[in-house]
Amino acid sequence: MIKIKPQTLKGFRDFLPKEVKKRQWLINILISVFESYGFEPLETPSLEYAEVLRGKYGEEEKLIYEFETRGKDKVALRYDQTVPLSRVITQYQNELVFPFKRYQIQNVWRGENPQKGRYREFIQCDADIIGSSSPIADAEILRLVLDVYKTLRLNITIKINDRENFKNMDKKYVSAIDKLEKIGESAVLSEMVDKGMASEGAKKALSSLQKKPQTAKIKEILSVLKKIGADMGRIIYEPTLARGLNYYTEMIFETVAQNSSGSLCSGGRFDKLIGKFLPAGRQGSGVNVPAVGFGLGFDRTLEILEEKNLIPQLKSSSKFLVTTFNKDSKDKSLEVYKKLRDESINCEIFLDETAGLEKQLKYADKKGISYVLIIGPKEIKEDKATIKNLKTGDQKTVSVEELIKQFNN
Repeated sequence: MIKIKPQTLKGFRDFLPKEVKKRQWLINILISVFESYGFEPLETPSLEYAEVLRGKYGEEEKLIYEFETRGKDKVALRYDQTVPLSRVITQYQNELVFPFKRYQIQNVWRGENPQKGRYREFIQCDADIIGSSSPIADAEILRLVLDVYKTLRLNITIKINDRENFKNMDKKYVSAIDKLEKIGESAVLSEMVDKGMASEGAKKALSSLQKKPQTAKIKEILSVLKKIGADMGRIIYEPTLARGLNYYTEMIFETVAQNSSGSLCSGGRFDKLIGKFLPAGRQGSGVNVPAVGFGLGFDRTLEILEEKNLIPQLKSSSKFLVTTFNKDSKDKSLEVYKKLRDESINCEIFLDETAGLEKQLKYADKKGISYVLIIGPKEIKEDKATIKNLKTGDQKTVSVEELIKQFNN
């Protein structure tokens, strides 16, 4: 018999209950903020035809997981959620209400070199507005990001730019400049030279870019953002911000946490992407469809929140553990358990009536259950239960009816 070593694939992870609770806590907050702005949920398949994803990500396309099915279909795992969104918009355009405001929280897969904060399978959270070219849409997306991190109590800064600043520059040099914050000015200049630009030309191009003033589009977006009450102290114009993905057109942005490196959330306007899916003869292939949005780095955000102790202590969803004092008291414990369940009070019953009370208390404590109900011979005789608060150690004996009344209010 072959022994199989229990292990996860490199870049993939298991999440035990404690971690899943944190992830669910964050997802619930994100959904709450997204929906407060009128964004609606969307889900797409894990697999797309490979041709749907190809040609949309620039240099990063090499990270797409592609393979061929037994039926000879060439498919790929979802790399991000923006390209599948574009397919959905094209495929269901007659069934959606425009401007279409959607959020999507699903897994994506990338052939990354695994390291801290980077995995091959991870959750991505997107929010996008499709069908509006108004600067109000851009401003609302930025305000939404500010509100997400305000709700999470995380101090962040949003760096914004306009891709217009790069319109006369070769993409290979843009990709080098996009690394400015990570590798520094000298390394960026060296890369530009390595890619074919003269040394003096590289210095001049970078210097000129660093001095570029805000474009008219950026000024208008910032004006709207101020009018809708955004914290403008958290917005910084950064003319060297490039964003590597090829599909961005105008406004782009990145979100960073104070005293921390790496982007937490990034996005921008991608007016030319969805049109690539429109068939010829139907307005014509390649027609612009206005779109703006972002992708939030779920794992990175969660890690920063943990580092800064901003995740609350998450207890078990069960309010009570109904103990089974011994075999003789089992029926009474089951009766009390039934009454609590019938009143929709979250609880569980210990599943081994032969275990001692101490073991049951330890079980409840490890699971973060706040209260235990002890039903021994005395309680059975009085038709009551003793409720013990595991945090304070306080306990009192009450009737089940009193208990239900207290915890149903």
